[in-house]
Amino acid sequence: MSVLEIKKENQVTYLYLNRPEKFNSFNREMAFALQNALRESEQDDNCRCVVLSGNGKAFCAGQDLAEAIDKNGPGILNIVMQHYNPIIKLIRELKKPIIAAVNGVAAGAGANIALCCDIVIASENASFIQAFSKIGLIPDSGGTYFLPRLIGFQRASALMMTGDKVSANDALQMGMVYKVFPADAFEQEYKKLAEQIAQMPTQALVATKKLLNQTFESTLDTQLEQEANSQNELSISYDYREGVNAFLEKRQPVFKGK
Repeated sequence: MSVLEIKKENQVTYLYLNRPEKFNSFNREMAFALQNALRESEQDDNCRCVVLSGNGKAFCAGQDLAEAIDKNGPGILNIVMQHYNPIIKLIRELKKPIIAAVNGVAAGAGANIALCCDIVIASENASFIQAFSKIGLIPDSGGTYFLPRLIGFQRASALMMTGDKVSANDALQMGMVYKVFPADAFEQEYKKLAEQIAQMPTQALVATKKLLNQTFESTLDTQLEQEANSQNELSISYDYREGVNAFLEKRQPVFKGK
């Protein structure tokens, strides 16, 4: 059985973490499989949106601790540097929109991988846990970077120090996720959203993602200049011309991601 299930449908690539008996906790094999799948999605011209989710009851319970403490295993430093840091960078640099469809518990690195995606939606059964303090570690996988930006310094600090579980609805209220859906409609809803995103002007979405990546480190002048440059580049794209023509002709645009 593959530790990562990959499905492709309607220009969407679905990546399902597939160790359900271990609540989709990461081991070395699954981390490398996800890295490879993200790289392949980057190169796939027929892919215009990526969805990351989990099979079974959990999204991802974080690191497989049996591997972490195995004296013959990769060790904590290599796990962070070789497994999680590349995944976070690949997600943020991916030239495709990526949606985290959090179907169940997202703990530790699993929570932070979800939270670094472009759009995070959750089943009502989902929960988010910064579980690191409970085993004497600090939040990794970009947790100390993304979570304070999503929900504010004070809440992020408290959740990281206490390791409290956050329900899907509380995550929505905090601004941690975009939307929450009923469990029995969750698959239908995340596929609907993914297909909607896949039919949008992909280059413009990727340019938006690039600008958001740098916004907290940029000055206003730098950001304004980068916005102008991006608009100039996009103004010669097929999708821009199609969008304008569709507006003038009072019809729905048919974007090609070009």
